[in-house]
Order: sequence, then C-alpha cells, then structure tokens
Amino acid sequence: MDFQNRVGSKFGGGGVAGASETNVDRRERLRKIAMGVVDLNKDPYILRNHLGSLECRLCLTLHTNEGSYLAHTQGKKHQTNLARRAARDMKEGELQVAPKQSSVQRKVFLKIGRPGYRVTKVRDRESGKEGMMVQIHLPQIKAGVVPRRRFMSAWEQRREPPNKSYQYLIVAAEPYETIAFRIPAREIEDELDDDGYWNWSHWDPDTKQYSFQFMFRQSF
Repeated sequence: MDFQNRVGSKFGGGGVAGASETNVDRRERLRKIAMGVVDLNKDPYILRNHLGSLECRLCLTLHTNEGSYLAHTQGKKHQTNLARRAARDMKEGELQVAPKQSSVQRKVFLKIGRPGYRVTKVRDRESGKEGMMVQIHLPQIKAGVVPRRRFMSAWEQRREPPNKSYQYLIVAAEPYETIAFRIPAREIEDELDDDGYWNWSHWDPDTKQYSFQFMFRQSF
C-alpha cells in the first residue's frame, strides 16, 4: 500500500492514524499528565484488591495498573459519575440542614408518676363480643389537657421483645407518665350498635376520670 501519496502524510512517515490509535495516544498522554499531578493515596474511590488489581468504587471498573486507573479517572464515565455524586451529596446536605426553631414555645411538664386505673373485662351477652373497660383517675391533670389513647403494635414499642400475640393500649395525660396495657393482638371492633354501646369514651373534667370501652371483633 502506498502511504506516501495519502492526504496528511509526509515522506518517510507512516500513514494517518486511525480512531483507535488516536484514542490510545490520548489515553497515554492523559495518563502521563495524571501521574504527575494526581496523588492516588488521597483518591477515595481507588481500591486495591487481593489480586493486586485496582478497582474504581465509583464506577465499579477493574484496572490492571495505576496508569490504567488514572486514564480511567480522566475519562467521560468517571467524570460523569463524579458530577452525579457531587449533585447527590449537595442535595442530601440540603435535606440535613436543621430547620429553623419555631417561635411557638412548647409546653414542658414535670412528670409526677403514674395515675390510678382499673381495668375490667366485659362481654356482650347478645353478640358474645368480648372487650375491656378502662377507668383512669387523673386528679392532678393540667387544666385544659384531655387524655389521649391509641393502640400500638408489638413492633412499635421498645420496652419488650416483640411478640405477635400481643398489642399495646397507650394512654397519655400530662403531667402523668404515659401508661401502657398489654392486650391480645386481636382486631378491635370499630362499629357501634344502635345505642353506641360497644366502643365509647368519656372524660369527666369534674371528677377527673377518663373512662373508655372497646370490644374485640369476633373471628368466624
């Protein structure tokens, strides 16, 4: 093949380099430049495996030597992943910024111990439904505070090892300590009869007594 008369060639030289040769030359030049300015000891993404090869933890690529790794860091894939990582870190940093303190002052109460209570098992004669009635005496409850209650699964609480056979009934009323009752993990009835008898709650601000009843749903 005549290389002397090809466009771009000169007498005594080789032919015009192809795309692959150009890429090889470019990577080699980038490698030499990078080796002169990059300190691999400060690179957080380089990893030396037990085989002696180098891995890029950012791009999940494998390299046989430092020159190959440095050439990779100058490439498009690594630079794109660096930009994505920087954008993600910036976004997470914005989400972690502490919100401004609210100007609304929260009420802080000094706990004074547990309230007195009574728990009674109940059963509806007609339907056969079983349930519980709870009465809690709160003589020192703060003015304007209404007792609150809710049911909690065994996996929500952190006091006891979770047991799927139980759930917890939580009652809170400041400044008393929050109290919890462990009850069977049965579905709670959410329907009422004609008289509203099954599930009800009542807070008497005069006697300072909080009473409520709930029924378990029957399983068929």
